[in-house]
Amino acid sequence: MKMKRMFGLLLVLSLVVASFAACGTKEGGSGGNDKFYIGGMGPLTGDAASYGLHVKWSAEIAVEEINAAGGINGKQIEFRFEDDEHDPEKAVNAYNNLKDWGLQVVMGAVTSGPSVAVAEETKNDNMFMITPSGSAPAVVKYDNAFQVCFSDPNQGSASAKYISDKGLATKVAVIYDSSEVYSSGIYEKFASEAKNSNFEIVAAEAFTADSKSDFAVQLQKAKDSGAELVFLPIYYQQAVLILTQANDMGYKPIFFGCDGLDGILGVENFDTALAEDVMLLTPFAADAQDEKTQNFVAKFKEAHNEVPNQFGADAYDAIYILKEALEAGNVTPDMSTSDITEALKKEITQLNFDGLTGAGMTWKATGEVNKEPKAVIIKDGAYTLFD
Repeated sequence: MKMKRMFGLLLVLSLVVASFAACGTKEGGSGGNDKFYIGGMGPLTGDAASYGLHVKWSAEIAVEEINAAGGINGKQIEFRFEDDEHDPEKAVNAYNNLKDWGLQVVMGAVTSGPSVAVAEETKNDNMFMITPSGSAPAVVKYDNAFQVCFSDPNQGSASAKYISDKGLATKVAVIYDSSEVYSSGIYEKFASEAKNSNFEIVAAEAFTADSKSDFAVQLQKAKDSGAELVFLPIYYQQAVLILTQANDMGYKPIFFGCDGLDGILGVENFDTALAEDVMLLTPFAADAQDEKTQNFVAKFKEAHNEVPNQFGADAYDAIYILKEALEAGNVTPDMSTSDITEALKKEITQLNFDGLTGAGMTWKATGEVNKEPKAVIIKDGAYTLFD
């Protein structure tokens, strides 16, 4: 009888140990996985939802294509994307949920604040992170994090140089969000580069998260200063209000922004005629005639009845960048998360990648991408390449 009880106890213990081992294998992202678990987070609800939805949808298109073509090193991708509502704390919660699911590589976050917060967590776990659109320099302060988008300083300097080289204005005003790392980071570099340009910043007006609904004071100062162009390194939600209020006061300068303005044409109840001739610097133009862009845009439209924005294009590229780097490093999904990270860190700095958002893209060990921006202008309710 004692022997039977002992045997039964050993059997139960062995089953418990086996179940824990199985959970640890999948949730730890190492050993025994037969798929690559790639996950991300971004705003699927709230004011910035256009960014996150386009990232999610575009990544899903890329994953579907890759899986249909045989996967990565013969293994399929399992993809999952969670809502962070453009909130750093919720982004970290999403990251922890994804770890429990089996996360091995992060494709996210989408906006800068959440990306910075998630980067801290991925550093602690030595998990590879590639963000399609988290552009703040702090996102890539650790060696496991990389960007597909331009960094904020690069957007600021490129915008100033473009305005100067094209002779768009001699007097420029800036309206920016001093409480947002994305906006203030771009403005600081723009202002620095402007000192070497052929235009003058005649007004630099800030707002904060607590005062982002009435821009009458900022617009009046820009108008009184004689600014022919207003630079808006901000997100499209505030840009909609600025364009509407500028129209109400009869002020019609050139409005010029960065990637944060992408999405302005999809705002519900916004008169898109007010966005006519708005310019923005972006790495992606949906009307480009190359086959790769047209195929992506067609699939996106068919699935979601919308034109993809730059955030989506960067996410589509991010998935294919991971594919190329994983294949170059002969990575398999049964490797530990740390080993996958080390392989990706090495291989991404050796890539020369042709994607939707740039040809011949390369990466520094610092995580920043090298690629050329494009200028687009809104004409007849659509983004058009500006020469």
